[in-house]
Amino acid sequence: SHNIPLSNNTISSVHDILKLNMLNPTDDSVNSVNLVYQFRNDTGSETRIVSGDVPKPHVVTENGMKFLVGLASGKNNGIFLDMANGRKWVQENTKDQNVLNMFAYTCGFSVAALSGGASQVVNIDMAGGPMKNGKRNHELNNLQGARFLTHNIFKTWGKLRKLGPYDTIIVDPPSFQRNSFVASKDYCKILRRLPDFLTDNGRVLLCLNAPSLNSDWLKNQVQEEAPSLEFLERLPNPDSFPDNNPERSLKVLLFQKKSMATAATTESQ
Repeated sequence: SHNIPLSNNTISSVHDILKLNMLNPTDDSVNSVNLVYQFRNDTGSETRIVSGDVPKPHVVTENGMKFLVGLASGKNNGIFLDMANGRKWVQENTKDQNVLNMFAYTCGFSVAALSGGASQVVNIDMAGGPMKNGKRNHELNNLQGARFLTHNIFKTWGKLRKLGPYDTIIVDPPSFQRNSFVASKDYCKILRRLPDFLTDNGRVLLCLNAPSLNSDWLKNQVQEEAPSLEFLERLPNPDSFPDNNPERSLKVLLFQKKSMATAATTESQ
């Protein structure tokens, strides 16, 4: 079960398999595997270095972009790898656009948008620490054009409106964060605001990582709170994150605001 931590013997076996497959017997300069083990469930998490070490600072690359990570720093390491396809979509589809990145965390979507040619990205998240790392991620990539708002989204609608309208809005909230955001009751409060912040034909990338809430739940929420948003597609998760039940894994859904002309035609029919 995912709710039961691995035994020390199992972790040792994983280490031995990795060592066998990763090390080059003809290269004496590489003689150890850097392995970090993390276990997390609803009650807490454990992170420990099993072998080797992790660099500080630790920079990883993805599609030509650089990101700071902290594999041994705790529950969240700085970048969510299962969101790689979402970042790639943003990198390839936001050239010359004004982008709003909600629940920005370390601003991976912002780096993706600006590296793909976006004109501006507005990042908002109330967590100051991750946002500082977000600024560093932009510096790593020599990117300009990002704004960083360390505010509560629900109290910042006016400022966000002034910086819009937006061609693309990304919503990637936590599933459950006590006293901050609970997807099952708070997602609707975000959705009902989106149409007024979008340009005609503007697009929205909605992300949901709650195992108990499926993609139909999110589609129904959009239909109730923002009916002018039309579902386009669900982005596939990376092949390295297979799941027996895709509806319990990360869900990334793309919507588009109907243009005023299209909406008027639909209403007349």
